Amino acid sequence: MLGITDLSTYLVGLALIILLPGPNSLYVVSVAARRGPRVAYRAAAGVLCGDTVLMTLSAGGVASLLQTSPVLFTVVKFAGAGYLTWLAVGMLRGARALWHGREARRAERRGGAAEAPKETVERPYRRALVVSLLNPKAILFFISFFVQFVDPSYAHPVLSFLTLGAWAQLFSFTYLSVLIFSGTFLAATFRRRKRLTAGLSAGAGAAFLGFAAKLSLASAS
Repeated sequence: MLGITDLSTYLVGLALIILLPGPNSLYVVSVAARRGPRVAYRAAAGVLCGDTVLMTLSAGGVASLLQTSPVLFTVVKFAGAGYLTWLAVGMLRGARALWHGREARRAERRGGAAEAPKETVERPYRRALVVSLLNPKAILFFISFFVQFVDPSYAHPVLSFLTLGAWAQLFSFTYLSVLIFSGTFLAATFRRRKRLTAGLSAGAGAAFLGFAAKLSLASAS
């Protein structure tokens, strides 16, 4: 069908891959817990757009360029690791402030006015988009995974890539939606337990540091 050799195997592999935790999904659920579903869907849109760009670049051969150019791969790799580290530091600082009750006191003094500017400053769509794009391993994954299911003799390979990409986006959107509403539920459950929320935020920041370290040690092969 449309030059896809084994759709059922592709869908099973895709589901398993999407369910693996990563910086994109972790950031989305973090936004959902802190800001609610509406803002979290902005982050989800950034993830989906980033994945679309990566799939397009992969189909166009950019993954092969990264694979054959160690210098270019290293530049993109450390740029991605640096950005993840920057996000992690921000999460850890926010968790520390929340632990000491600073945000609660500021909100009481300002009558909640401090909450609105934070949404504008954070720009969840842009952050999620950058996290997605600055991941050379994701580009290499997309091209190495997709090509296994595209019939090389098919006359219109673009249709094959579009179909595979559409399935990937559908799975991602469904998974991110589950994470968003799970994060919202957790936020409502622990809203009054500020120190527990701070601990969860610190855990997310530590996980981002782990993602950054893993990415910095990655190779193009």
